[in-house]
Amino acid sequence: MTAADPFGTSALRDATLLAWGTSPTRLREDAATESDLVRGGYRDRVLTELAQNAADAAARTSVAGRLRVELDGDRLSVANVGAPLDESGVHALSALRVSGKTDGVGRFGVGFTAVRSVSDEIEVRSSSGSVAFSAARTRAEIERTGLPEPDHGVPVLRLVWATEEAPAAGYDTEVVLTLRPEVDGGALLTAMTAEAVDLLLELPALQSIRIGDREFVRTGRELDGGLTEVAVGDRVWWQYAATSARWLVPVSAGAVQPVGGDVLRAPTRSDEELSLPALVVADTELQPDRRRIMPGTAIGHLAYGYAEFVAALPISERLALVPLPGFAKGEVDEQLREAVLRDLAGHPWLPGSAGRDLRPPEAAVLPGLTDELADLLVDVVPGLLVPALSGPAGARALAAVGVHRLGLARLADQLSGIERDPAWWARLYDALTPLVVDALAVEELAAIPVPLTDGRTVTGPRTVVLGHDLGAAGRGVDWMRLVHPDAAHPLLTRLGAGSVGALDVLADPALRRRIEDVDEWEDENDPTAADLADTVLPLVAAATGPLPGWLGLLPLPDDTGELRAADELLLPDAPLRAVLVPDSPFGTVAGGVVDEHGAGALRALGVGWGFAVLRAELPTGPEHDLADETDWWATLSDDPEVLVAVRDLDLVDPEAWPAALRLLASDPETAGLLTDRDGYTAWWLRRHARVDGVPLGSLRAPDEGTFAGLLDPLDHPDAAALAGALAGERVDSTAMAELLLDRLADRGRTPTPAVIARTHRLLAEATAAGGLDLDALSPPARVRAVDGTVADPSDALVLDRPWYAAAIPADRLVVGDLASAAALADLLDLPPASEAVHGEVTGPGRAGDWASEPSAVLASVVSGRPLPVGAVVVHEQLTVRLTGAVRAEVEVPWWVDESGRTHVDVRGMGQGVADGR
Repeated sequence: MTAADPFGTSALRDATLLAWGTSPTRLREDAATESDLVRGGYRDRVLTELAQNAADAAARTSVAGRLRVELDGDRLSVANVGAPLDESGVHALSALRVSGKTDGVGRFGVGFTAVRSVSDEIEVRSSSGSVAFSAARTRAEIERTGLPEPDHGVPVLRLVWATEEAPAAGYDTEVVLTLRPEVDGGALLTAMTAEAVDLLLELPALQSIRIGDREFVRTGRELDGGLTEVAVGDRVWWQYAATSARWLVPVSAGAVQPVGGDVLRAPTRSDEELSLPALVVADTELQPDRRRIMPGTAIGHLAYGYAEFVAALPISERLALVPLPGFAKGEVDEQLREAVLRDLAGHPWLPGSAGRDLRPPEAAVLPGLTDELADLLVDVVPGLLVPALSGPAGARALAAVGVHRLGLARLADQLSGIERDPAWWARLYDALTPLVVDALAVEELAAIPVPLTDGRTVTGPRTVVLGHDLGAAGRGVDWMRLVHPDAAHPLLTRLGAGSVGALDVLADPALRRRIEDVDEWEDENDPTAADLADTVLPLVAAATGPLPGWLGLLPLPDDTGELRAADELLLPDAPLRAVLVPDSPFGTVAGGVVDEHGAGALRALGVGWGFAVLRAELPTGPEHDLADETDWWATLSDDPEVLVAVRDLDLVDPEAWPAALRLLASDPETAGLLTDRDGYTAWWLRRHARVDGVPLGSLRAPDEGTFAGLLDPLDHPDAAALAGALAGERVDSTAMAELLLDRLADRGRTPTPAVIARTHRLLAEATAAGGLDLDALSPPARVRAVDGTVADPSDALVLDRPWYAAAIPADRLVVGDLASAAALADLLDLPPASEAVHGEVTGPGRAGDWASEPSAVLASVVSGRPLPVGAVVVHEQLTVRLTGAVRAEVEVPWWVDESGRTHVDVRGMGQGVADGR
């Protein structure tokens, strides 16, 4: 029974056989062409070509395309849904060089030749009719006609036969291939499985592909910005349909995964390698084997809309789709890369901090930009990109499209001249801090503007200083380049700004010049004076440590409205007022100033409460307007490093000294100066301060016994604190020497012999040291002997040799220290005992030496004193005859005669050892 032939296959065979018979060359050409296509362009495209036919069939009937591939032994079945086989399709299948395609991507054209790479027996079963191609039947026909078989084998796809086979159930068309023995069906199926996902991406008319037991299904959903999310199994792509191409990029966990390398898909995979970060699927003219673009084909238009694709992506993902610099993989890749970069450069897709997308030429990136910094700079830097694109990961991509890289130095330049409040600058410094990571960054920001307390904004942190712990107290400072407190930030220190405390600001010479420019201070309504006071006094309150003395010149209003220097004013309730003379030059500071700035700051500035203290570093002379300063300076051997002194002591009311001393002792600042005997304060008080009419220098502290019985103790509750201003343990002035000499001559005073001897020693030492003006001292009318007797100078002798102590009566001896006896004799105008009295030893003695005398050795051991060396004359009873100022014959324990020999009474050997030579 003959099979139905709806497509006229018999006539097609007859026409082909007639052509071959008429022109045997045509047979060889057909065989060669088919062989070339099988071995060349279509050698590995079986599934691709059949999938394209399936996609076209589905598109023609607007159904969701399905493709099924099954292997049963050596028979491979590829079935699809959609438009069935028609006559033009049969003609195309058997024509070899033409296609029945009018639209779509591949409808039974030359690509069907790919099946010949695996099969010699091919069936196309369709619901509209089925056909078959057979190498065996074609060979038999050629032999029947007597034509020689071509060298390349018979052209199987030129002769077609009608068959009765129907397609698999549920499908409209089925291609059945009987695999040649050398074809590995399992490997072929594995290779087709690897192609399935790509085919679903390339051929949107196909919705699913089943290969064996595995089914691949493509799903999609619309996203914002024209994107479509395409998924095949657990693999996801974002797709954008531009004017001339579809662009796809893999996505994982919401982040794009640039492909790195692919091929041009037109629409299925070609051999044109690309290095673009996204897949491109486009219709473009290919060579017959669909592996290469036709020479001369323009492809630049395929890039139109690429920037729109990138702009549709989330901001954080956009730079991933910028082609990075590198070698192109071929001419097509080079052309398409350049076209993509042109499209990116010419359209807005880079998100700016101002909220709109920018073209690369108008954009700028600040590496390391943060959200905080972007908020601050959005109105300052035109075209600033958002922080999400400003990290190091996107630097190459931005450079590839020509985005300007904004360095810190350029940023500093752009900040120059802008007007912002100081708090804005502080926020800027804080936001810039993470970007300043090395010395280069520090150098680049050397010109960043800095707002000052005087309202100016200057260039460069290296020219300014930060107020350390000043807080709001620094506001209004205009005599130095002080950073406004609201703008102060540690970054400025790293950039070279100095640091000052309140004391440094107050000690600035520029402030001193301001204050000393007294012509400005006309009245209390002078705003310049008031503003300066309002600026200085908070700094004074914030300062720690002693202030420069010249700050006391700061003009402040007094209670009458007149401007006066601060150190000429007293606080309204100052206790100092009660101890000053009635006509003191001090005024009273205005109460409003006290209320506004507080008594503490005013006192520190120099407004009087108690006594003011002057402090001067490295003074060079008596130029500080202190009473009797020149006289005190003359007592110094060297200029002091620091002069600290209580001022205005000469203004104390003489009757108020007890209260004044109490005030001095109760103030820690002045109390410390009372202990410095050599300092100006204690020196002046010793000379001029009086209690009950007695100078402080004539009084001693109650627990100070050096001159007990000669000087009276101070009767004052703060006597101990005033010790430095009282008589001390030495004779330090001619006046003190005169006082002590008078007190020694006063019979009404009863100092102990020890005090008498100590006082004479101190007087003698002061004389020997040149500390007394002897010309200013008159010889005393009476002198004090060591036993306390007040003696006439004509009877008194100064002890200058130890052996005279036992020979001369104590009521005639004036005793100090043997070493300074000559100076004491000079001071008192008395003769030394050794010059006024001569002694002659009477009676025989025994000559010997100290080492031979047992009693001398024993006395040395017992007393712990060294044994004298040399000769000694030992007497059973030593008697000396005195002549001169004293005439008597006296018994003594030891004596040294005029020849220098030592005589010792045997009973006084111990004293001889102690005092002998």
